[in-house]
Amino acid sequence: MVKKSAPATDKAAARPTTVVLVRHGQTGTTGQVLPGRAPGLNLSDDGRKQAEHAAGLIADGPAIAAIYTSPLERARQTAAPIAAALGQKAVVDKGLLECDFGEWTGEKLSVLMKKPEWTTVQRSPSTFRFPGGESFPEMQLRIVSTLDRLRATHAGGTIVCVSHADPIKAAVANAVGTHLDLFQRIVISPCSLSVLSWTGFGPVVLSVNSTGRSLKELGPS
Repeated sequence: MVKKSAPATDKAAARPTTVVLVRHGQTGTTGQVLPGRAPGLNLSDDGRKQAEHAAGLIADGPAIAAIYTSPLERARQTAAPIAAALGQKAVVDKGLLECDFGEWTGEKLSVLMKKPEWTTVQRSPSTFRFPGGESFPEMQLRIVSTLDRLRATHAGGTIVCVSHADPIKAAVANAVGTHLDLFQRIVISPCSLSVLSWTGFGPVVLSVNSTGRSLKELGPS
């Protein structure tokens, strides 16, 4: 587990800094192929509808200070309606990229699931590096460090970050204090919203994998 995520301020009474993590919308290969960082993968018609719906939920919530997105097409296409709804521009940040799956990029999941390494990916991901790509710990450190950097830039505000399933799962696992080996138990659906908030006491997980709840309803109990 990455033990970074230091609070943006030492003052416990400071306003929280909130990050709305959005997974990109559905594509034509979602659930069938491990696309990774391969270029040219666009949202499907359903994915575009999901992105519009997510944009409405975000626009109905608190003021958004900034929108950031992974550089991959499917993420930028998801960020576009959010930016339009808020009258802002989405800023590309490479720290929000999908995990680098190396030689597994573009492979069918039905083929990958037959590999002996698949059990390690599911049960002991902290020990696994994709051939020619990233390890899961490297991916988690990257996404956590990126969120730390972005939220420090917007201390006391709310930002949107459009990314991918595995990085979001890793960020949520780190925030809740779950070991990386258990992060596969977290489900992040296309265009779902997962909301993390930081105070002087550390991170609070407000929502995970939400696809229909208004952000106005979210807050610590």
